[in-house]
Amino acid sequence: MKRIATIFIAACAISTGAEGLFFVNSAHAQPATSFPARPIRLVVPFTPGGSTDILARAIGQKLTEAWGQPVVIDNVPGAGGAIGADKVAKAPADGYTLLMGHIGTLAVNPSLYPNLPYDPVKSFAPVAWVARVPNVLVVHPSVPARNVKELVALAKSRPGQLNYGSGGNGSAANLATEYFKLQTGTAILHIPYRGTAPAVTDLVGGQIQMLFTGAPAVIGQIKSGQLRALAVSSPQRVPALPDLPTVAEAGYKDFEADQWYGVVAPAGTPTDIVAKLNGQINQSLASPELKTRLNNEGAIATPDTPANFGKLIVTEIARWKPVISSGRVKAD
Repeated sequence: MKRIATIFIAACAISTGAEGLFFVNSAHAQPATSFPARPIRLVVPFTPGGSTDILARAIGQKLTEAWGQPVVIDNVPGAGGAIGADKVAKAPADGYTLLMGHIGTLAVNPSLYPNLPYDPVKSFAPVAWVARVPNVLVVHPSVPARNVKELVALAKSRPGQLNYGSGGNGSAANLATEYFKLQTGTAILHIPYRGTAPAVTDLVGGQIQMLFTGAPAVIGQIKSGQLRALAVSSPQRVPALPDLPTVAEAGYKDFEADQWYGVVAPAGTPTDIVAKLNGQINQSLASPELKTRLNNEGAIATPDTPANFGKLIVTEIARWKPVISSGRVKAD
């Protein structure tokens, strides 16, 4: 019977190709000392080329170099990252299938999608907090506000007359600005776009008036004077724009609306394998090469423990739920 079972498992792997090689679970748990003994699949729940994909490939390359086993990037887009995340949640809990999650997949989706097929807390084991990407608040030069307080005063004097763009309903820019509105008590009209690039183009052209988005998307326009930067959403100033204050420094204490990214594994993944993955990812994040690469993407490395990353996920779910509710944010 053992021989028949072995032949059956082997046949399943062959019939499903690479998928079988990644997803057929072993009969016995593998000790962390011999992990990894085969390729690792790192699922990116979005299309290639975005920040999540770029960070996943950077981390995957460093893990491949360290362990000599390929880290295969698998782009599985759809439903705001829910399709790819659900695929990982249902994969064997052996450390060979991981998810490069981010604020949307792990903190926003529970409030945005009523029938989410996974639970960000119960379905995953936190592995490593990889990076955060501060959002920058920019306005068109025609907007008569030189700082955050002036912008808030302007918005309150013209309720519903100012507008802001975003990469779409439920996007990071949408949520960051709704959080800003909630914290400042302002009414600003949302103009959703199909992506960040067209929103930036219309902001430069004066069709919209303000935007919260990741620094890489607007830093060129800020330096050229096409856009005026008012503040960054992070707790600290960003190296690329050292003279730009934080929203908290501008008078709105504890305001924080960064995008963030991290690796999770299916729930039940052995703690020693999680620890090994965490240690190597943190070591990779400390390398000068990866720090430079992240900085070029407007990202800040955030090496930490699995426990602290898990706390971040829980905290962020609670933070964004009232923002989504009060802003009546709906997924595209």
